[in-house]
Amino acid sequence: MPAADGPLLPTALPATGDPDRWPFLQRLRRSPELDLEPWLQAMEAGLFHPQADLLTVLAERFSPEASLRLLQFWESQADPDPDLPPLLGRQRDPELAAWLLSRLQPGLGSSVVSQQTEPLAGLRATALLPLLGHQRDPRAWPVLRHWVLAPFPAVQRRAALEGLAVGLPAWPRAPLRQCLLQLVGDLDPQLAATAVDLLARLPRCRSQLLTLSRRSLDPAVRQRLQRRLAAIPPQPLLLLVHGRSGGRIPAELRDLAAELEQRRGAAVQLLALTDPRLPSPPPADPLAPVATLVPLLLLPGGHVRQDLPRLTAELRRRFPLRRLPFLGSWPLWQRALAAEVRELAASLDTLGAPLLLHHPLQGPLAERFLSLLSRRCGAVCLPASFEDATALPWRHEGWRGAHDPAVLPLALAANRLTDSLLALAPGRGAMPLLQRPRLRQVLLEALEALP
Repeated sequence: MPAADGPLLPTALPATGDPDRWPFLQRLRRSPELDLEPWLQAMEAGLFHPQADLLTVLAERFSPEASLRLLQFWESQADPDPDLPPLLGRQRDPELAAWLLSRLQPGLGSSVVSQQTEPLAGLRATALLPLLGHQRDPRAWPVLRHWVLAPFPAVQRRAALEGLAVGLPAWPRAPLRQCLLQLVGDLDPQLAATAVDLLARLPRCRSQLLTLSRRSLDPAVRQRLQRRLAAIPPQPLLLLVHGRSGGRIPAELRDLAAELEQRRGAAVQLLALTDPRLPSPPPADPLAPVATLVPLLLLPGGHVRQDLPRLTAELRRRFPLRRLPFLGSWPLWQRALAAEVRELAASLDTLGAPLLLHHPLQGPLAERFLSLLSRRCGAVCLPASFEDATALPWRHEGWRGAHDPAVLPLALAANRLTDSLLALAPGRGAMPLLQRPRLRQVLLEALEALP
């Protein structure tokens, strides 16, 4: 039995199972000054096996250089203990990262994984892959991605995914999402379920999880997905629309809000600019999610530039509120609108570019926006009074027959312009946007995926 005040040297370490081992390790842990070099030399000389209890005590004192030295010793063993690397390689250090990269992918260049070299295999790779994630080195991303997606044994792919998990904030966001979405459909349900968990840790993950919920998944993975979605409750939505006189809201918008509320499982309230009443604040619950104001407005007119900021300020005096940009500025919406324009023109076999009829706007901002919208949609933006379609410039030329231009009014719901257009030119595509299945579905899914 070593003396209570004896030297804390490797030769004094009691064997495993000796009742004096635990008190010795406690003294070792509490020692204010400890020379680690004798311990490192003893382990490298094979005088004793570096077991987990000893390394747990010593590891917090190891410098990165000492950790690398012991990892190199560990890797040289004929039968290395897989439990030891996690105790040694958690410090972030350039030399340690470079060594791990060299072992897990020999021949790695500065940013590209070499496909001509055989990576470290078996137990050693399984133990080292999570440590590579701890380094959060940008060069580790392609290596870990290669290991997790390649047809390696499941235990090694899971270790690589653990490496991705511990370094999650360091990896490039878009490729990381793509990698995880691919893994969700993996034949290994453990890998797939872990990929769902990691997706749920990323910012603004609700849209990706909802997209996954529409895919065919392993039953256990689907259950995990539903639990993650349930843990991300959606915020209440305020949908700001133009409305008609007296605050009346067209049926298309009421139907959209009702279906959206059912799909989100959270309150969806319609607010018309023509309605003098403001919405009631949510219940006074400090844990209640912040409401989101979604302006379903298509152009940067006076409502967006003046009424919207004023209304937002008034609502924020009543309850916490997050506001999104107006719908017409969303790239997703503009792409859907362009697809609708192309399909409409093709189906009607028209001559010339389709017409996007919009409320008359003034000012340089409006001109730039309409010019951008025209380029993206391949259509001619034409001002049109919401009062009467007979006032349109092209109306005086008359409809010349089957090849007259397709007409797409920039109005979500039916109004006097769309009513007049449908009467003047039935079958020319003049229905409001929410009566078009593609655009309605795009808007519904985008709103459903909001936080």
